[in-house]
Amino acid sequence: MKNLKKTRRIQVILLAFFTLALATGLIGYAMKDGINFFRAPAQVMSDPPKDGEVFRLGGLVEAGSLQRGQGETISFRVTDGAATVPVEFSGVLPDLFSEGTGMIGTGQMVGGTFKATEILAKHDENYMPKEVIDALKAQGTYKEPAKEPGV
Repeated sequence: MKNLKKTRRIQVILLAFFTLALATGLIGYAMKDGINFFRAPAQVMSDPPKDGEVFRLGGLVEAGSLQRGQGETISFRVTDGAATVPVEFSGVLPDLFSEGTGMIGTGQMVGGTFKATEILAKHDENYMPKEVIDALKAQGTYKEPAKEPGV
């Protein structure tokens, strides 16, 4: 009788361990495609991403680089002061998107050009995404925004 209880207890523990391992594996597999890592242009140039890897690219839109193509196709260059990456985007840009401002795009590299599927831009004149600020500070090109008097 004691032997049967001990055997049953071991079976339940092994089943629980197997179920937990399976659940952990399925969660990891599901999250594989949902994680987008942020990269600055200098990181993209020094350590190119794998083919088909989706990631976020952030920096400043280079002045004088914004070109509108056929239909909704827009091309521009993103820089962090150390490197520049050409970007192509088909779609409607955010209203506050402009040259010389911070942006983050989600997409992948195709033949040396970042093909963006989504573009995020600042939401007011002082906002810049934290990842972009960190990348610009690492390159030594970040400038603190001027504060308004009385703020």
